[in-house]
Amino acid sequence: MFEALIAAVRDHYRTTGPIPLHAPVFAGNEQAYVAETIQSTFVSSVGSFVDRFEADMAALTGAGRAVAVVNGTAALHIALRLAGVGPGDLVITQPLTFVATCNAIAYAGADPVFCDVDRTTLGLSPEAVEGWLTDNARIGTDGLARLGERVIRACVPMHTFGHPVRLAELANVCARWGLVLVEDAAESLGSTYRGQHTGTIGRLGSQSFNGNKILTTGGGGMILADAALGARAKHVTTTAKVPHPFEYVHDELGWNYRMPNINAALGVAQLERLGAFVAEKRALAQHYIDGLAGLAEVVREPEGCRSNYWLNALVCDDMAMRDALLAATNAAGVMTRPIWALMTTLPMYAGAPRGSLPMAEWLAARVVNLPSGIRGGG
Repeated sequence: MFEALIAAVRDHYRTTGPIPLHAPVFAGNEQAYVAETIQSTFVSSVGSFVDRFEADMAALTGAGRAVAVVNGTAALHIALRLAGVGPGDLVITQPLTFVATCNAIAYAGADPVFCDVDRTTLGLSPEAVEGWLTDNARIGTDGLARLGERVIRACVPMHTFGHPVRLAELANVCARWGLVLVEDAAESLGSTYRGQHTGTIGRLGSQSFNGNKILTTGGGGMILADAALGARAKHVTTTAKVPHPFEYVHDELGWNYRMPNINAALGVAQLERLGAFVAEKRALAQHYIDGLAGLAEVVREPEGCRSNYWLNALVCDDMAMRDALLAATNAAGVMTRPIWALMTTLPMYAGAPRGSLPMAEWLAARVVNLPSGIRGGG
């Protein structure tokens, strides 16, 4: 099976050399737009490309406002703050995620509550969330969900590898318990749930444009919100500075989370080619599905969704098969990686409240990511 997998990867990328997991491709207007920012001297946090990138992203996703920031973690941090998350609060999320999801919760002064994931989406399970709340929480006289005296303020699903979670069911659970739904859409730009872009279905959403994402600005992120919350996001991420012809006036605690114009220039150029990127990634997913039929399970998009297939994933029979696959492919110059360690195994989150996590544990022992980048010039 490993030989067939290696052959399928090399057949797609048409090379006998090393194949990375996901490398960026700059084959559009990136150089021209970056050169334009240098010529203008507006390379920092003010410039036309920041405004253009935000406007283009809002138009693409249908968000009321898109606010560009320095990275996806910062985007999620501010989204949580605007959702009302503060010191001492609890936020429900999934244990099978990249650490940034939980770090953003911690930056807001809150602690995560870990609930299990779905087999089909790899993301937060509505039934697991409902079950944990029913068994452990109560709704206080103020209408807020509580664990003891601690407020359970929000719920943060992460769209794993670009596959949307079951947002309608999660939204219903959140409505019943008074939780704010905040989407971690760091991996799912270009994915849709029932025809709507991820990151725009919850009260707020966050995106990431790290170097390994489907669209990159080098480092960067975006907050998606309605017009009112978007205006608040823009204000607090620009050090809460009040416009004035010459005075420095700041009216509340703010963060210097602004995306530089030179990074936004990359983003504008990359966004122009997002449709082509998604199309190639979906074709690659089908290539893996067809080439490995009968040999291994390739994770597919959930029903009712259109996934960007940011990272393709295999589900191995067990951990022994997973480890053997990782060893064989990497020795052959084909980069593969295991899924993340569960957040509950990390020292800073080991003591967090949690439900039963059988599916997250099962997947953590079996899932492997395959090379998923766009071919150069593709």
